[in-house]
This record gives sequence, structure tokens and C-alpha cells, in this order.
Amino acid sequence: MLLIVGYVIILAAAVGTYAVHGSLAALWMPLEYVAIFGLALGGFVAGNGIKTVKATLVALPSVFKGSHLNKALYMDLLAMLFEILAKVRKEGLMSIENDIENPHESAVFSRYPNIVKDHHVMEFICDYLRMMVGGNLNAFEIENLMDIEIETHHQEAHVPAHAVSKLADAVPAFGIVVAVMGVVNVMGSVGAPPAVLGKMIGGALVGTFLGILLAYGFVAPIAGQLEQRVEEEGKIFQVIKTVLLASMNGYAPQVAVEFGRKVLYSGDRPRFIELEEDLKARKGK
Repeated sequence: MLLIVGYVIILAAAVGTYAVHGSLAALWMPLEYVAIFGLALGGFVAGNGIKTVKATLVALPSVFKGSHLNKALYMDLLAMLFEILAKVRKEGLMSIENDIENPHESAVFSRYPNIVKDHHVMEFICDYLRMMVGGNLNAFEIENLMDIEIETHHQEAHVPAHAVSKLADAVPAFGIVVAVMGVVNVMGSVGAPPAVLGKMIGGALVGTFLGILLAYGFVAPIAGQLEQRVEEEGKIFQVIKTVLLASMNGYAPQVAVEFGRKVLYSGDRPRFIELEEDLKARKGK
């Protein structure tokens, strides 16, 4: 949503201020626009593999939506981890075998639909709970494996942001290409009246204007939004890792989720008493 607000401000500043002392009709050069967008699209397709193109197309809609990662979701996550670890502490590791093999049918997990619908998060949780049930790995080995998986996920999630960032760097050059093409066209018409030449030169300069405006006003903010989303989404895996490792090291569920609470950014982190009261309220239901 803020991306759209930013776009409105950018257009108001760039086009609105120009309209005060100039004619907006001078900026209307359809062929220049078509050329810029065509070059940008071609450069993006040519510079990336099919996996990157698909990943970017999937990721782009998310920048126009608000983040689902907030205090309420993290409260659900910590409560869910607390409940599953409390069950382990009370009934043993084997008691959660059915839960992790069929999470969508689990009585514990089904109480947290906002977490369950994120298949990456659920897969991460269930995979490491399964290792804990198997009992073949110690906490150090699991921590190392978690770090590798989180880093792999982080690198993969960064692919769309990097692709869009590179496109933003290239768009001003595409604007220059269009402008040079326009200048070449002008040179072929040097005998035309000054009014005609002026219009042709102005049209050529629109290419430079449009390339710079698109790059820094529209494409670069998308890359920035994608980058921020990756960093935000990586936090949820760090919370899960911290809680599960604390449990493996012998800490009680209440203490383990407190470890996880400390990992959160300050804006998303519930206060200690807030989390404690929430866990008590859920337990009473």
C-alpha cells in the first residue's frame, strides 16, 4: 500500500511541478514509452533464467500488500510452539508423531490456521520436530543444519530482489538508448523548421527523462520492498530455530518460547507479561 502512496507522491512531484510551467502534452511520446518498456522487458528476460523470472513474477504482487508478519502472528507462532513442546514434555516425543506427519489434521496445529497455511514455515517446523523424534542428531548438529537451510532459503528468497535491482540499474541506460535514437532521427531532419526540430529534440529527451524516472522512482522501490520482505520473512525461521534448540538443550517450554521472543524485532516483540498472559488464556480455552 505504501508503495502506491509513494508512486503518487513521485508522480505529483515529477509531473505535477512540470505542469505548472509546461505542457504535459510534450511528455506524451507513445513510441518512446513503448521502446523503454520493451527494452526493460527484453533486458529482464535476457538477463535471467526461467526460474528467476517465475520467482520474480510470483513475488511482485506481495509488494502491494501489507506484511502478514506482525505481533499477532508471532504470538500465534510462540503459542503453537509452546503447546507442541508442552505436549512433548508431558507425553514424550512420540506423542507428536501424528501431528508432524499430518499437520493439517493435527489437533494442535489446526488451532493456528495463520501459521499452518504457510507451508514453508510448517515444513521447517515439522522437519526438525521429526529429527527430534528420531533422536539421531544432537542439538549442535541440528543447529548447523538449521543455519544451512535458513541461509539457503535466504539466498533463494533474495533472487527476485536482486533481479529487479539489476533491472533498475539498467533502465536509465535504456532511456539513453531511446534518447540517442531520437537524436539520430533529429540529425536526419536538420532541414526541418525550428518548431519541428524542437518537438523532435524534446521527444528524444523524453526517453532520458522516462528512463531515469522509471528506474529510481518505480523499479528501485520495488526492489527495496522485496529486499525488506526477505529480511522480515527470515525472522520467523530464526524464532523457530531458537525455540526448538532451547527445548533440545533441556529448557522448559515456557523458557524456550521466551528465548524465541527475544529474537523478534522490537516492533513485533510482545512483552514478557503479554506473552505469558496470552499463553495462560489459550491454555484456559
